Amino acid sequence: MDTPEEGGRADHLDNITIPSALITKSFGDRLKKAIDNGDMVNVNLDWREALPHPDERVEYEFWTNSNDECGPKCDSQIDFVKTFKGAAQVLEKKGYTEFTPHYITWYCPEAFILSKQCKSQCINHGRYCAPDPEQDFSRGYDGKDVVVQNLLQVCVFKVAKEHKKPWLWWDYVTDFAIRCPMKEKKYTKECADGVIKSFGLDHKAIDKCIGDPNADEENPVLKAEQDAQIGKGSRGDVTILPTLVINNRQYRGKLDKGPVLKALCAGFRETTEPAVCLSEDIQTNECLENNGGCWEDKAANITACKDTFRGRVCECPVVKGVKFVGDGYTHCEASGSGRCEINNGGCWKETRNGHTYSACTDEGCKCPVGFKGDGTHKCEDIDECKERTACQCKECKCKNTWGSYECGCSGGLLYMKEHDTCISNNGATGVGWNFLWVIFFGLVAAGIAGYAVYKYRIRSYMDSEIRAIMAQYMPLDNQGDVQSHSHHIEM
Repeated sequence: MDTPEEGGRADHLDNITIPSALITKSFGDRLKKAIDNGDMVNVNLDWREALPHPDERVEYEFWTNSNDECGPKCDSQIDFVKTFKGAAQVLEKKGYTEFTPHYITWYCPEAFILSKQCKSQCINHGRYCAPDPEQDFSRGYDGKDVVVQNLLQVCVFKVAKEHKKPWLWWDYVTDFAIRCPMKEKKYTKECADGVIKSFGLDHKAIDKCIGDPNADEENPVLKAEQDAQIGKGSRGDVTILPTLVINNRQYRGKLDKGPVLKALCAGFRETTEPAVCLSEDIQTNECLENNGGCWEDKAANITACKDTFRGRVCECPVVKGVKFVGDGYTHCEASGSGRCEINNGGCWKETRNGHTYSACTDEGCKCPVGFKGDGTHKCEDIDECKERTACQCKECKCKNTWGSYECGCSGGLLYMKEHDTCISNNGATGVGWNFLWVIFFGLVAAGIAGYAVYKYRIRSYMDSEIRAIMAQYMPLDNQGDVQSHSHHIEM
C-alpha cells in the first residue's frame, strides 16, 4: 500500500504546469508520425466522456484519512474538503449525488502482532493499522490514533446517514481539522466529542458504532472498509491516498473543486445535470450562438435547444404543461389540450372590429367556419354571397361580413335562416297563433278524455264492490249458478 507521506521530490510538483495525461502507445506513435511529417497537431484533453453516465444520479467515494501531519497529501485532502463542501452538500441534499467517504487501513502480519510497531500502529490486535503520522514511534501521535479517528469519522457518516443527513460528514471533518489539529495536541476523542456535540449528532449511536478498539475481535465497520478497498469490476483496488471513485471509476486528476466538479458533471446522463454543471465556469452554453442550430419560436421565446454539460441537444420542449412534438431541429408544434394557450398553438389568429377568430383546435390548425385556408399561416374570409352558399332565396338580400354574412328580405318579409327562405311577417304571426290554439285545445281534449276514463274506472270498481257485499245477504240475478256450484261442492 502507498503511504500518504511525501519525500522531498513532492516540492517539484507545483512547478509542473504542462497538462499531461496517459495515452496508449499506438496513439503516441500516431502523434510522433504526424509531427515528423510537419503536420499541425492540436490535442484537446476532454474528460466529458471519460466516465460512465447511465442515469440522473452520480455515486462517488472519497478515500481519505484524518491524519493532518503527513505532508502535502494530507494538506491537499483537508483543503479539498473545505472548498468542495458547499457544492457537495447542495448536490447531496437535492438528490443529485450519493456520496460515501472511505478510509484505507492495512493489517499487521500475524508474526508481528506483538511487536512495538504493530502495537503502536494497530487496533483490535493488529487487524486494522495506519502509518505513524511522524514516522517516529517515540514521539507524537501513533498510527492507532489515526485508525481510531478514521473509524470515528466513518461512524459519524453512518449515523448522520441514518438520520437522513449524510452531508453533515463534510461539516464534521472540516470542523475537526480546524478545532482538533495534531500540532496543537488536540487530536483526541475528547475534542472529537465536542465537535460531534456541536452538530447534535447521536453520541451514543456513534460510540456503539466504534465499538472496543482494544478487543481481540473484528470491527464490522473497519472490516467493511478493508473489503471495499478491493477492486470490483473495472474500478481496481484502492491503494493511493487520496482517491476519488466516480460511478465506479477511479478519478485521476487534480484534487481541486473545479476539476472534481467537472468530473462529477460528466457522470450524469445528458440533460439530467443539475444547474451547477451548466454554470459558465464549468462549461460553455452552446445554445447562445445561433440557438445551437435548433428550432425556435422567437415571437413566443420558445426554443428546442437545451444546454448540457457535454454540449447541447435539440429537443422539443414542454411549456406550461403543453408538450411540443417534432424533430427539434426544424420543427416543433404544440400538441394536446391547452396547446392554444401557447402562442395560439402556432396557428392563424386575427382580430377585427373587436371580434377574434382563431384556427387553433386541440387536434391542430383548422380554419373556423366562415374561413378557408391552411389554418397555420392564413385563413381567408369566405364570401357566402358571391359563392352562393347561403341567402339565395328569391326575396333574399345577402351582405357578406368578415367571417360570416347578413341576410335580409325585401317587402317586409322575415328571413328564416334554418330554411334559407323568406316568409310573410303577418303570416308567420298567424301561423304561430293557430299552432298555439291547436296545442291548447289538444291539451284540453286530452284532459277531458283522461277524466272520463278515470270516472268510468272508479264507477266500475264501486259497482263490483257493492254487488259482492249484497251477494252475501240476498240472491242476485247471476248468483244461481254460483249457489248450485256451492251445493255441489258440499255434497
